[in-house]
Amino acid sequence: MQDPTFHLLARRRFLPLFVSQFLGAANDNFFKNALVILVIYRLGSESGTAPQVLATVAAGLFILPYFLFSATAGQLADRHEKSRLMKWWKAAEIVIAALGAWALVSHNVALMLTALFLLGLQSTFTSPIKYAVLPEYLRDDELLGGNALIEGGTFLAILLGTIAGGTLVLVENGTALVGWAMLVLAILGFGASLALPRAHGGAPTVTVDWNLAAGTMGLYRLVRHKRDLFSSVLGISWFWLVGATYLSQFPAFAKDVLMADEHVVTLMLTMFSVGIGLGSVLCGYLLKGEVSARHVPFAALAMTLFGVDLYFAAAPAAGGAGLASLSDFLSRPQSWRLLADLLLFAIAGGVYIVPLYAILQAHSDESVRSRVVAANNLVNAGFMVAGAVVSALLLSLGLTPTDLFLTLALANL
Repeated sequence: MQDPTFHLLARRRFLPLFVSQFLGAANDNFFKNALVILVIYRLGSESGTAPQVLATVAAGLFILPYFLFSATAGQLADRHEKSRLMKWWKAAEIVIAALGAWALVSHNVALMLTALFLLGLQSTFTSPIKYAVLPEYLRDDELLGGNALIEGGTFLAILLGTIAGGTLVLVENGTALVGWAMLVLAILGFGASLALPRAHGGAPTVTVDWNLAAGTMGLYRLVRHKRDLFSSVLGISWFWLVGATYLSQFPAFAKDVLMADEHVVTLMLTMFSVGIGLGSVLCGYLLKGEVSARHVPFAALAMTLFGVDLYFAAAPAAGGAGLASLSDFLSRPQSWRLLADLLLFAIAGGVYIVPLYAILQAHSDESVRSRVVAANNLVNAGFMVAGAVVSALLLSLGLTPTDLFLTLALANL
């Protein structure tokens, strides 16, 4: 049988979409992390607002458009031909990147936050397009492999963007470097979108409802009464809750529990992202193109097992006085067990998430598929915000990041 995954990267009906979404995800996280690092280390005191508050506001502004405009995004993507819409939104990213670059160079925090909100808005409108158009570009037996590449690529883009943004912005002339890099990424992403094949025609009968509350409720009703779709949405949303919580706790986990420096945080981010990518590709090989959830429960169980072992591996890895360097951290025998747990947890997560996205696409009618994806995005955002709120509450009650990881692992059952 032909390779069910990587051969798609040689197909014009898939590669432009993959490159376009990869560069978009990288650009979003590149700017977001550059902004947060710049605010915390350089501009927080100048703005008159606590840096931690500004960082929290930034995270909230990026996700806010998913709550406000997911319904509209899904309706537009169902009504119009998707490749043309994608080109328009990738062109808009160039304008937003220019605004973000100007904000960085001028050290205008308010303008940076505005640009971040607009990037979140652009992501809100492109997400239903990229997922809903996959079944139009790919054969049924390629859908799982396509989703594996999209998910693996997304996490790799998040990783690269996060590391590059935080690193570049603090070097000499870093804000200018980040600004120019944003523009280059946006232009390359737009260029890739120009090669997108024409998708199926839209459905002109779909009404774009500008009543945001009514549209949001309509999205919920669209998936609520179809068990396979609703179960997939809940499963995907749970994954993003767990994943977002892990990613957000890595800095505190490394510093306060492992007594290690920021390079260890980067290593953990890398292990997590690479693990998701490996698990996504592994899923494609396990199912050989079949859209099926039969491995999902076992992957969820594996996530729990490795999450629990991560809790027990963390305590012996704690060091002595001062923050351990990366080499010191790796010299501890238990650190390798902890990293293995993290990698295997993420691999299981990749096996878990890919079939759920494929089911969402394969089991929804083409005429409503974009709105189904938009409904999933809306619930994902709700779960991630709820996870952040509950995590903050538990941490305020005295739980450590390690305790939080154990709580999530057990809740995963």
